[in-house]
This record gives sequence, structure tokens and C-alpha cells, in this order.
Amino acid sequence: MLSKADNEFLTCAGKGSPMGELLRRFWMPALLSEELPERDGPPKKIRILGEDLLAFRQTDGRVGIVEPHCPHRGANLYFGRNEECGLRCSYHGWKFDIDGNCVDLPTSPPESAYKDTIKLLAYPTREWADMIWVYMGPRESMPELPQLELGLVPAAHRYVSKKWQDCNWVQSLEGAIDTAHFSFLHAIPTRDEATRLDILRKTSAIGQEGGLADRSRWVTDDPRPKFRIQGHDAGLVIAAGRKTDTTDIYWRIAQYLAPNHALVPVAFPGEVYHGQTWVPVDETSCWIYTYSWVPDRPLSNTERAKYASGLSLHAEIDEQYVPRRNMRNDYLIDRELQKTLSYTGVSGVSDQDAAIQDSQGAIQDRTREHLGPTDVGIIEFRKLVMAAARALQQGEPPRAPAASKRYAVRAGGWIAAAEKDLTTVMMERFGHRHGYVGGEYGLPE
Repeated sequence: MLSKADNEFLTCAGKGSPMGELLRRFWMPALLSEELPERDGPPKKIRILGEDLLAFRQTDGRVGIVEPHCPHRGANLYFGRNEECGLRCSYHGWKFDIDGNCVDLPTSPPESAYKDTIKLLAYPTREWADMIWVYMGPRESMPELPQLELGLVPAAHRYVSKKWQDCNWVQSLEGAIDTAHFSFLHAIPTRDEATRLDILRKTSAIGQEGGLADRSRWVTDDPRPKFRIQGHDAGLVIAAGRKTDTTDIYWRIAQYLAPNHALVPVAFPGEVYHGQTWVPVDETSCWIYTYSWVPDRPLSNTERAKYASGLSLHAEIDEQYVPRRNMRNDYLIDRELQKTLSYTGVSGVSDQDAAIQDSQGAIQDRTREHLGPTDVGIIEFRKLVMAAARALQQGEPPRAPAASKRYAVRAGGWIAAAEKDLTTVMMERFGHRHGYVGGEYGLPE
């Protein structure tokens, strides 16, 4: 358990808080590219890390993320005109580009240099991997984008979505790296193998049919996986080993990538990889960006339709990216289904996660928790991220942003002899002890 002070330290992401300042040293997804489809289109209100901002795509296609209020007299630029590479305030016509420069000040004489002294707060942006990223930290410390593999593959090889969640970002991320919960939360209670396989084909985050029923059964039958943790430049390898029908071990290997990314531990070679990124809106809500990708082929139309319908790790959402199943309708829980084919009665992996994570409270009270052997990944995550925030308070910048290329890692599953250690398993499965695959994309080994 954590003390009240440590729980606040871990979960508070606002400007000026230790964790908030740490998060601002990293690039964050701010929007899906599809949310700003039109050049000179309407600006979009966004809120990230407790800050209200505006995003707009200007005439040349580049995206700006700026403070919403005109520095003249505070009118909201949401009501402004997006025109000719700038956002013009509707009150008195002051105009600003994506870098926050005042490029036109029609209320001043033409010869005046006053506009050169006016600046709108603007954050650097990058458009990459079908997302618009923002950097909200000191300019002199701005790192490269994290080279997650989903952004290194062709666009046809990936699918990216996002969803709203009604809880603090930390407990949702902790739910993702706590892979022990698969033995219960996502379990399929039936022992009928044909029924189990049919459900897995329709709903599983696993991409292929081979071995699905066995893997699902092994996870259900062994609720006490043995965890092994390895640190690396970008985060943590979190591996859980379970018993199989033989003396071999079924390894499910997740990746935590600092400060707010996690890769799912299910894919075997040839299957679809999945991951998520958590972006705090404020202390009690967050956006979750979810992505699926395949290194060596395009995703099929069938796979894309599956993800868009809310199966696998993605959620079924409305036009505002709010899940259809949410806390306001009790996630459409079906108690009859819970008795037979679903451990929770909630449909969909994503919604099952949300229901439980939201149920912990808007901000989980970690002073009341009692951790056990399967929580070692959670413990190591907290130690790592809190130590980084404390070091930053003392003037030591976080190490991970400088290792942006080391984010090109994979998570996944593997079956290995019981006597093999984790390093050997990682080499067999990924060809690298930390799952690094950047060399396949021309990144340094």
C-alpha cells in the first residue's frame, strides 16, 4: 500500500505537480488525426494534463495546439476563423499561427511593431502513427518522438482508436500491466472447448486461431503466474509464466514504456500486436489510445471491422469517443451471461477493464490496498515512475525520453522449457533480451 501523500504524488498530473512535470517531459497523444480532417477547418477543444487548449489544422496541413484565450482581451479563439495559416480572433481580428506568433494585428497601425511583442502559448506538435502528439515541457529538453513500432510500420498495417475513461490514468495503466487478472476478469468460465474457441475467435485480442483454446485454458487454470521483471532504457519487461499441460511454461510478456504506454502480452509470431497509451485529462479522467498492428502485412478489412465494432482491445464508442458501455449504464452488465459465458457479464475486453478500473473510484485509495505476489509489476512500475518524478524535482531529467529509439519493442507470448530463464525466453521469442526490434527498421541496435 502507499501512504496518502505518495498516492497523491503518483496520481496528480496537473501543472506544477511532480508527476505532472514528469509527464510534460514526454510526447503525449493529443488527438487522433481523424479528429482534424480539414485544413482551415474548425478548431477543436481539448484538455490534457489539466490544461484547456485548442487544436487546429492550418492551411498547409500542419497542426497547432495553443492556449484558448486571445492575449488581447481574453476572447476564446474557439470562435475564431481558421484561415490562411492562422487562427484569427473573432473579437478584434488578432491572428496567430501554430507557433503562437501574432501574424496580423489589424487594430494597430501598419508600421507598428507591436504585434512582434505579442505571443500566444503554443506547444510543439508532431503528426505520426495516425495521432497528433504534443510536447508540453521545456523546449530545451524536447526529445524525439518515442519510436513505438506501430508508427514504424506502413499505415495499412495498423489500426488506432481512442476512448474516454472515468478514472485516474494510473489505475487504468496499472490494470494493463497487471496481467494476472486475465485468469478472472477476461476468463471464459465454460469448459466446453468448442464454445470457448468460438468466443475467442470473435472477441479475443489474439489474432490467429492456433492454440487459442489451450492458451485461454492455461491462463484460467493457473491464477498464480510467476513474475519476472527486467528493466531497460525505455521501461520494464513484465513477464508472467504459467503452467501448461506439460512441464513447459506459457510465458505472457508485457512491456511498460515510460511514462504511459503498455504493450499487450498475447501475440505469438504472425499474430496481431496490441498496445495502449494513457493521457490524463485531469485527475479523474483520461483518454486511452489503443492500437493494433502487424509488422509484415496489412490488416484485413475483417480485422478492421472487428476493431471498429469494439472487439479485441478496442471499445465500441460514440461520435465523442465515449464507450457505449460506461459507468452511467453499469457497462450494460448481463447477469445471465455472467453465469454462463462471461466471468463479468460485461461484453468486450476493453469494457471489462473499464468497469473494474472505474469501480476502484475516480482515484484509487492505495492506502487501503493489500498487494500480493502477482502485483510485482505494479510495484516496479510505481517505484520507477515515482523515482523519476523525484529525481526531476532535484534537477535530474528523466532518462527514458533520450532513449526514444529504444521504444521499438514487442510484447507477446511464448512456450518454453521450464528450466529456461527469462533472458533465454526473450532471445527465443524476440531475438533480443528486451524485445527490441528497432534494427528491423534501420534504428541502431
